[in-house]
Amino acid sequence: VKVPHTFAVHTYTRPTICQYCKRLLKGLFRQGMQCKDCKFNCHKRCASKVPKDCLGEVVFNGEPASPGPDSDTTMEVDITDGTSESESGRGLDDSEEPSPAEGKIFFMDPPFLDGEKDEEAGKTISPSTSSNIPLMRVVQSIKHTKRRSSTMVREGWMVHYTSRDNLRKRHYWRLDSKSLTLFQNDTGAKYYKEIPLSEILQVEPARGYSNLPQGSNPHCFEIITGTMVYYVGENHEGSCPNPALAASGVGLEVAQSWEKAIRQALMPVTPQPSICTPGGQGKDHKELSISISVSNCQIQENVDVSSVYQIFADEVLGSGQFGIVYGGKHRKTGRDVAIKVIDKMRFPTKQESQLRNEVAILQNLHHPGIVNLECMFETPERVFVVMEKLHGDMLEMILSSEKSKLPERITKFLVTQILVALRHLHFKNIVHCDLKPENVLLASAEPFPQVKLCDFGFARIIGEKSFRRSVVGTPAYLAPEVLRSKGYNRSLDMWSVGVIVYVSLSGTFPFNEDEDINDQIQNAAFMYPPTPWKEISTEATDLINNLLQVKMRKRYSVDKSLSHPWLQDYQTWLDLREFETRRGERYITHESDDARWEEHAKKHNLAYPKHFIMAPNLDDMDEGP
Repeated sequence: VKVPHTFAVHTYTRPTICQYCKRLLKGLFRQGMQCKDCKFNCHKRCASKVPKDCLGEVVFNGEPASPGPDSDTTMEVDITDGTSESESGRGLDDSEEPSPAEGKIFFMDPPFLDGEKDEEAGKTISPSTSSNIPLMRVVQSIKHTKRRSSTMVREGWMVHYTSRDNLRKRHYWRLDSKSLTLFQNDTGAKYYKEIPLSEILQVEPARGYSNLPQGSNPHCFEIITGTMVYYVGENHEGSCPNPALAASGVGLEVAQSWEKAIRQALMPVTPQPSICTPGGQGKDHKELSISISVSNCQIQENVDVSSVYQIFADEVLGSGQFGIVYGGKHRKTGRDVAIKVIDKMRFPTKQESQLRNEVAILQNLHHPGIVNLECMFETPERVFVVMEKLHGDMLEMILSSEKSKLPERITKFLVTQILVALRHLHFKNIVHCDLKPENVLLASAEPFPQVKLCDFGFARIIGEKSFRRSVVGTPAYLAPEVLRSKGYNRSLDMWSVGVIVYVSLSGTFPFNEDEDINDQIQNAAFMYPPTPWKEISTEATDLINNLLQVKMRKRYSVDKSLSHPWLQDYQTWLDLREFETRRGERYITHESDDARWEEHAKKHNLAYPKHFIMAPNLDDMDEGP
């Protein structure tokens, strides 16, 4: 007899696999369906496909026959799940984003599902022994990785001479997403010259013939760099197209195809300008664009982003609420940058306005702990926001650490920097509204790196005693008042800091969705299970408790948090002073504390370094507090 399953929507407190498709049930709550009788777990979409083979309440040695959500049974996982990048990328679109109003959020596949699929296919995973959800990257902030090798765009023989040497030379050209390389032949690895695309200032039709040797055929187009002009191709005017000549790099047609390919490589994520007008003349048609320089507030029209920056289409640094962030390089200086691109045609008006909000806020922020906005370009189809390029983010640091959590010493160092940057924001009545480890960028790969806050798309201008009600942020890090659509103020950021401290030290999120947040906070055994919290100081949990206060008026402010005993630690102060001295700028610690720490060192017979810089604190120069 075929017995159908009796499925009901179920919330799981630990990572659970669909027993039909063998993929992760994603989400914080109501992740899937569970049979009321045999406890079979599956996606909602898979429920109708599950065979009618319910075993009923069968037990084996006192345990359910199939792994239930709360069992520690090891489950086989088919990790050839190709959805992690393609499906999750759709989270950028409004119609498919999780709704913060419902307090719902979806997770990428957890760290143990990453890596080489072939090598891992036979492995198994065990759900976490903690009932809390393991820390992982959320869909709203997908982290992409750079491709292993650049894609070949075009290759073939081509001729050229230069502004320094008018002898025409023939090489085998290879164009990829980052450079144009002139090889000695079509098989060997030896090359004559490599021209990084980021150093090409312009590609122009042939116009300068002063260097042309007498009696030679004219060139077809010009590649202009900061140090040299390359006169490319050889135009046999009046002659019929010759395939043999074209294969050797001679002729107008083959040169024009190279010109088009190079132009497209120079602007890989922007609309391609036409290089062929109805009159047949090679003319570069650029769309109307506006450039806004943040540093000197200059606004220029008809400036193409690709004329100033090279965007590397195969170097995707990440994607936020409304666009993709690419690696790039300033053509004249060679400075590395990150370029956020929003396609106005693809993304809704709401997301475009969030980007404008981010730009408007960052234009007025100048602080070492906040990502630097360089300039903005706008065309009818796209907006380009150019920012400083940093090394990675705090979530990467946590997940790549031993046991996927950070030591207290490093956490104190990072959290102090976050709080100092927040103090600057709150002084200017700006509330970030979306603080999470993904939005805390690291300036280097050092063990004690500089951190900078980024992604101000949700930021709000909120006065000291003001409240806002619009839904913002990422639910896993959001305070209860926002999830319940109540009014919120700047203390919203402080709740997020509490979650950041918790996930940094434990590697898990502090709450699951089975219980009310109030009940969970009051249950110390639930909030701080012995593994790993018995190894973590009581000062750390005390600060977390004072930040994760449901009542906003009881929640610690930035200054109270910075004054907490957990952060008022001599080793932390030494680490910060060492960092400031290395950087040559004092903006985290304050000179008014120096005498106190020197006295502390004497009292406890500790070394007190004398080489620290004594420059004034930025807060004194900027704002006062």
